[in-house]
Amino acid sequence: MFVLIGVALIALAIALMKLFHLKTIPIIAMIVAFVMLGVSLFVTQIPTGFTGVLTTFGKVEENITLDAGINFKMPWQKIVTLDNREQRSNFAFNAFSSDIQQTAVAGSINYKINPSTAMMLFKTVGTNYKDTLIVPRLLENVKIVFGRYTAENLISKRDLLADEVLALMRTDLESYGITVMTIAIEDIDFTDSFTNAIEAKQVATQEKLRAQTVQEQATMEAEAQAERQRISAQAEADVAKIQADAEAYALTTKASAEAEANTKINASLTQALIDYVQANNWNGQLPTTFMGADSSTVPILDVTE
Repeated sequence: MFVLIGVALIALAIALMKLFHLKTIPIIAMIVAFVMLGVSLFVTQIPTGFTGVLTTFGKVEENITLDAGINFKMPWQKIVTLDNREQRSNFAFNAFSSDIQQTAVAGSINYKINPSTAMMLFKTVGTNYKDTLIVPRLLENVKIVFGRYTAENLISKRDLLADEVLALMRTDLESYGITVMTIAIEDIDFTDSFTNAIEAKQVATQEKLRAQTVQEQATMEAEAQAERQRISAQAEADVAKIQADAEAYALTTKASAEAEANTKINASLTQALIDYVQANNWNGQLPTTFMGADSSTVPILDVTE
């Protein structure tokens, strides 16, 4: 762009020479220099990715922001450029947990400024907004978040810590026109004494788990053995009960059969049948004794005498 302007100025100078019949090179140089000085006073180029803030005698012009490219100004005005691209910054702080354990925190923050409010950011903070605003707020918020957790919880909640710090930073910087994109907690380092204590605790925990596993296995084996014995005893009891029931049933059946037989026999007995059976079984011998109807008065007599 400035090359084109220079060519145009040279062409203008040559035209002026012809118009005023000027033939010396110094005069041409003076004209070109004068025109270039005028252009530099009235024209400013803002690089891509930057926003311009216009000041007049050091005073910020309200509600005026200049985009990238060629911009015009008055000679007594100045344009300050602010980077509106996404920027990354690393940090390393010390913070304390809720149980007063010191930690060394390392991470990074990505942020960008809002071009439409760049004028207010420059007016209230200046161009060094990173060191003046972002870093102090980041340190404060990291300490706040880390103070909510014990040292042991900090180890397992790294992503949660970053999210909480991010939420606080967005709230703090939003009014300044700075948008925080991401925050990463990349490393949390503890003192050697605390690290050794954590390792000892982990070893003790592993030993405890191993002992519990062995005990649980032994308990399971004992319970399984007892259950097998119970099942075996129950099976034997069931077999004995079945046998006893069978024997009782057999006895009951036999008794019922005998009773039924006796009932039938009793029903079939008559005096004539009894006499007949007795007659068939008589051996031909007469009784040798006789007893009267009343044994208390009539003695037993020996008929053989």
